[in-house]
Amino acid sequence: MPNGEQRALKHIYITGNGRREQFTWPRGGGGEVVLPARNRAQHAAHLEQALTSAITAAAEQAAERNPEIAGGNAGFYLEFDIGKEQRPLLDKLEDKRGQDHIELVAVRPAESDPENLLSATVFVPEAKRELYLKKVEDYRTQETPTGKPKNQPLVASLEDVRLAHARSLFTDDIQMFPAAGQHAWWEVWLRTGGRPILEHAADILDIVLREHVVRFPEREVVLVLATPSQIGMIVSNTDAIAELRLARDTPSVYLAMDPTEQRDWSDELAERLEVPDAGAPAVCILDSGSTRPHPLIEPVLNAEDQQSWNGVWPVEDTSPMWRGHGTKMSGLALYGDLTDPLASTDPLSLSHVLESVKILPDQGANDPDLYGYITAEAMSRAEIQAPERSRAFCLAVTSAGDHWRGRPSSWSAALDELAYGDGDTQRIVVVSAGNVNALYPAAEYLDQNDAAPIENPAQAWNALTVGAVTEKCTITDATFAGWSPMAPAGDLSPLSRTSLTWKNEWPIKPDIVFEGGNYGVNPANGNSDHLDDLTLLTTNNRLQVGYFNVIADTSAATALASRMAAQILADRAGHWPETVRGLIVHSADWTPAMRGHLPVNPKQTHKRVLLRRYGYGVPNLGKAIRSQANDVTLVIESMMQPFFIDGSTIKTCDMIFHDLPWPTETLEGLGEEQVELRVTLSYFIEPNPGERGWTKRHRYASHGLRFAVKRPEEDVDTFRGRINAAAREEEDGAYGGGQDDGWVLGPRLRDRGSLHSDIWEGTAADLANRHGIAVYPTGGWWREKKRLERYDREVRYALILTLRAQTTVDLYTEIANAIGIDVEVETA
Repeated sequence: MPNGEQRALKHIYITGNGRREQFTWPRGGGGEVVLPARNRAQHAAHLEQALTSAITAAAEQAAERNPEIAGGNAGFYLEFDIGKEQRPLLDKLEDKRGQDHIELVAVRPAESDPENLLSATVFVPEAKRELYLKKVEDYRTQETPTGKPKNQPLVASLEDVRLAHARSLFTDDIQMFPAAGQHAWWEVWLRTGGRPILEHAADILDIVLREHVVRFPEREVVLVLATPSQIGMIVSNTDAIAELRLARDTPSVYLAMDPTEQRDWSDELAERLEVPDAGAPAVCILDSGSTRPHPLIEPVLNAEDQQSWNGVWPVEDTSPMWRGHGTKMSGLALYGDLTDPLASTDPLSLSHVLESVKILPDQGANDPDLYGYITAEAMSRAEIQAPERSRAFCLAVTSAGDHWRGRPSSWSAALDELAYGDGDTQRIVVVSAGNVNALYPAAEYLDQNDAAPIENPAQAWNALTVGAVTEKCTITDATFAGWSPMAPAGDLSPLSRTSLTWKNEWPIKPDIVFEGGNYGVNPANGNSDHLDDLTLLTTNNRLQVGYFNVIADTSAATALASRMAAQILADRAGHWPETVRGLIVHSADWTPAMRGHLPVNPKQTHKRVLLRRYGYGVPNLGKAIRSQANDVTLVIESMMQPFFIDGSTIKTCDMIFHDLPWPTETLEGLGEEQVELRVTLSYFIEPNPGERGWTKRHRYASHGLRFAVKRPEEDVDTFRGRINAAAREEEDGAYGGGQDDGWVLGPRLRDRGSLHSDIWEGTAADLANRHGIAVYPTGGWWREKKRLERYDREVRYALILTLRAQTTVDLYTEIANAIGIDVEVETA
């Protein structure tokens, strides 16, 4: 097993554990929002004048509307400026009463003051054209029963308002907005029912509209080739568009890998292979294809499992443009770094097979299309071909984009939708974090990485996002005598991206890191360069040149992570995808080099850097699938219903209490000896993307789950009260929850995204009484959007716990006996 650990005990899987209780905490008031100080009369007069001008301009726009283009509900878009500190009040711009809804469609930094203001665009039906004027008039003339101006929270927060145009709906960096007359591919995010309206307008305006669509609960996303003027015509004549972004039509795959010397050992290794049957799990490579004639690929890639998403493309990996990238990924996904198996003479037993679906064209780029759609089509082809086979999807194709804030894109949201699978067809999706664009001087190591944000679509919540680490530091090629490795052993691979520049509310990415190779440093000038000695050995696509090649960076790391996912699937049939992702992260740890960046007494800010640079660290297959007597892992797969409807109100529903079978007497006997409890909670959310301020009503995630461990001094009622308080505080935008001493990260750092992992460190005597753990829900759009009727859905989660003692005490047998299961020892 890795790290020399002898792990022979199968993890303890607990079924039927957990007591379901109703968990209904009161809705929070949303926290206290500080309003700007206003002269009431002057502020009302300013807004009334601005609104009157905007409504007059809207009437003029309506009079000029082209009846051949016009469609949908008659109305117009207004753009409001509001202070960033008043973001929680954005929802008050909406009015859902009656049939004619005012909808918040897009939120972005204001052009006039992007640091301090937001611009929020709403669609206003003609029937409600006077609503905002009425709100401002009531603010000026009326008081509430408490003596405050009526509508004060909303009206006092508004800085300005104007008639909105196409530019108002553009949520990418405004500097990227196409110039007048410039044709560009746009991602058009449509309001509900907007597609036929857009299709009609596009036909009249002679606009190219791609047929493929990516669907979300409240949005459809299509690609349109148009000028800003043509897009503006659609905005002024219809109610179809909610949001505009630029289409990222060319994925960036950074390949800087020279072929290694020819080796003729491939056939010898192939003769030592022990190949699994066709029903074994698979790694499905979504890339440039694979080279099936290769003797190390053909035994585990059936001809029918080699496909392309575009049915007319050849399926082989032959394009010089991609340099055999898909074949290189294939070799690592099957064998890992080939250096060790080639040097061995032992039989090599493979646990999984290979699938390949080509998503990159042999020449040029794909025609502009939605990569979310392409990815979905590629996955579907593999699943239709072998519907009973479990698999891990491997995607190392990424694109640059304005995702430095961590916000979802149509592609990343599609990955979340594919992983969630409507709640009953979940998928394991492993995606690359992306590479820094080019090599840089060694003196800029880590600074360049920390400034390079993770690429699209690796911000997906449900995907396992993989960065790169390296242990490769030995340079044997005499040509490079005197050169040194750029990254220290155990630290970040030089081109791996991070999420240090992301906003705190977005998930921790990468989730984990795998080997991605290193770069050499020229002692003459301090510049870095590719060296074969510091890369990973894998399969080559051009067999006439050689059977082996090298690969590095986050592509290599992603292939290795996919391999580990398939190995876990092969180890135990029926694993949930949520569990596989959880086990990989649960097994991970930071290397000494990573921990070396922390001061002696690290603060939360230091730990945040660690998380957003390395994720949870380097996974360990041995820990992911086996326990030891003094290092016991329990796995619970369970379900819960986060919300329910009570009359007309949606409330939180279930809280699950798990009473853990701790060996209490043994732990108490260890007394003050230090022990660890690691807890990982893994679940998938249903996405609802769209740049609408990410307020309560417009959250991205359908729901959230959290865990809490009972403290020694707490009875059940006190424990329940603490959880309720923590849930209320988080709903109000805080992560208080009472910082529990002993947790390495704590809820403020760990409770991001849909994967939460933390380690409690303390005495054995203290842990003896920490045997209760609760899983409970937090808010999401399932709760806020009643009309979408998701409030009664159940969700799955994997809860993984490891109890680790320093001594060789046998905790495993005691726990197994308490549960009533036999001790399972791996003998092979």
